[in-house]
Amino acid sequence: MLKVQELKELIKALDQSNVDELKFEQEGTKLVLKKQQAPVQTVEKVVEVSREAAPVVSAPAAVETKMPAKEAPTSVEPKEPATATNANVHTITSPMVGTFYSAPSPDSAPYVKQGDKVTEESVVCIVEAMKLMNEIEAEVKGKVTEVLAENGELVEYGQPLFVVELG
Repeated sequence: MLKVQELKELIKALDQSNVDELKFEQEGTKLVLKKQQAPVQTVEKVVEVSREAAPVVSAPAAVETKMPAKEAPTSVEPKEPATATNANVHTITSPMVGTFYSAPSPDSAPYVKQGDKVTEESVVCIVEAMKLMNEIEAEVKGKVTEVLAENGELVEYGQPLFVVELG
């Protein structure tokens, strides 16, 4: 059986590779990891990397396959104005693959909602992975300006969950 740290390392390795799917079987336990179509932010990161590392053969190939699926010119053009405003904005991302829960129980109020103030230690949500409830902390002080995930939604490693205006 894989340990949580080993699973995180597998997910990170898959995320950083050009492989789209990983199948792993050990002692009757099967694990299948698949990459989801990259969100616009991920495409922006790939574009940024390909500009800096143009000689790398694999990065431009990834850009060619992913950018036509999304609106390529739109994702590149807003990046420069967004960079000026992003200095005061932090995105809280999922540290693992799992199910997003906005509240500690179905009957409870959400940990945070748009407009709420958070501190570094504020719990903003739970990501359930392998029947373990992992509390996700804000890690920054500010105001939640956007909630990007729906309650009960499956989230991927690195997927943006919240946008926090620092302050």
